Amino acid sequence: MSEAPLAPQRPQFIEDLDTLIRARYPLLYLVSWEEQRLDGVLTDLASAHGKVLLSWSITRGLRRIGGARTMPAAEGSKDPVEALTAIGKLAEPSLVVLKDFHPFLNDPGVVRALRELSHELKTTYTTVILLSPVLNIPTELEKDVSVIDVPLPTYRELFQLFREIVSAVREAGKTEINLTKDEADQIIKAALGLTLSEAENAFAKAIASGRLDARAIPLIHDEIKQVIRKSGMLEYFPAAVGLAEVGGLEHLKLWLHMRSSAFSEAARKFGLPEPKGLLLLGVQGCGKSLTAKAIASTWKLPLLRLDMGRIFSGLVGSSEENLRRAIRVAEGVAPAVLWVDEIEKGLAGSSGSTDSGVSARVFGTLLTWLQEKSAPVFVVATANRIEGLPPELLRKGRFDEIFFIDLPSGDERRQIFGIHFARRNRDPAAFDLDALTELSQGFSGAEIEQAIVAALYHAFGEGQELQQAHLARALSETFPLSSTMAEEIARLRSWAASRTRPASGALSSSQGGVAARFR
Repeated sequence: MSEAPLAPQRPQFIEDLDTLIRARYPLLYLVSWEEQRLDGVLTDLASAHGKVLLSWSITRGLRRIGGARTMPAAEGSKDPVEALTAIGKLAEPSLVVLKDFHPFLNDPGVVRALRELSHELKTTYTTVILLSPVLNIPTELEKDVSVIDVPLPTYRELFQLFREIVSAVREAGKTEINLTKDEADQIIKAALGLTLSEAENAFAKAIASGRLDARAIPLIHDEIKQVIRKSGMLEYFPAAVGLAEVGGLEHLKLWLHMRSSAFSEAARKFGLPEPKGLLLLGVQGCGKSLTAKAIASTWKLPLLRLDMGRIFSGLVGSSEENLRRAIRVAEGVAPAVLWVDEIEKGLAGSSGSTDSGVSARVFGTLLTWLQEKSAPVFVVATANRIEGLPPELLRKGRFDEIFFIDLPSGDERRQIFGIHFARRNRDPAAFDLDALTELSQGFSGAEIEQAIVAALYHAFGEGQELQQAHLARALSETFPLSSTMAEEIARLRSWAASRTRPASGALSSSQGGVAARFR
């Protein structure tokens, strides 16, 4: 690893914090998990402003951080009201950090004491900073507190941490370091979305294996999985399939190929914005979910699945906060693909008439984020039922494009058979694909897969190798959705004809035959 040092540059939140301290704001609220990181930031700011740094926690009470000058008589007090009273009597300009103070903001006495302290500090050079991972501001304090959301570490901060760790490891001489510049860059980018503490643990985990090289990247991805799992709102899906394993959809694949490098620095320099996402509409079982997985795999981005069912809960206001938390996690690990499966089910009731407006508020939060998001999160939303889609979702600007995925044509069905045979260690050339294509007219990709699985069961039960007759039998026993839900599919096609882009070519003769049955 031989990178030139990056030019020092303070994160924007430190600039904002510095400005508010110079402006003598009495009460600030920092929302962050990273106490250790912010301890260093606040120590530097206190020194730069010539202020004393003090800290309060329920376990240690009020105490000075560094320095030899004496504290007020209330030093060490663990009672929040006593501590606030002591802060008001400080004679020196100070920065005072109240750690995990949010539970006490439900106490009217503490809220009153904090309001009075805020008024007293306006004529002093002391600033009180509430540091907590949870934002909890009582109504009484809304006009007195300024909130700063502390973002996760930037590439520069992770780069600096990684350099320090590599230097320490080289001095110890116990771990082999074999990194190119690109591999080091990939490791640091893989750690985006982690706190400094989590990133340090991930790097240490890689070092514990005895070598620090490109094999560290999967270990860092394991830490990302932990972050996503602990959030409770998102699921992490490993990159398992590529676009080559998705049959047909040539128009959609071409569109995705044109944007495969859209998250690169070269694209930014060219003037391209990051792509926002796709809305995939279509018949059930025709590859929408598989496409979402393939996009992440092809672009080498983490795939996160947002379960709208987990967003909604019984507590008033918590559903909106759940969505905001999920968005923060997704943006934290960006660039990433966020898969919202069957979005119409999650937004059912967005008119607000069935659940006291909860769905409408969640929907509004989602729409605003889709429109205004700046983080490189590529959203892939899938939907089966058009009547469940609010019209606001279809407006240009929410997604880059809306594609309709129809039942596969004859050529596409032939590809799908070949893909599934190869996946199950069968030679596609050993079967009459033309005959199977004809027998599967009107089948979706999922129905073709299940027919192959059923044929494998038939062959295994008979103690034989898979044969054409087993496949023909399984296909004849399957009743596809194109028959059982013909009217609904016809209506979906008619709606999509003038509102979406087709994911594949025009209707083939085999699709035309199916369409004729719909009319």
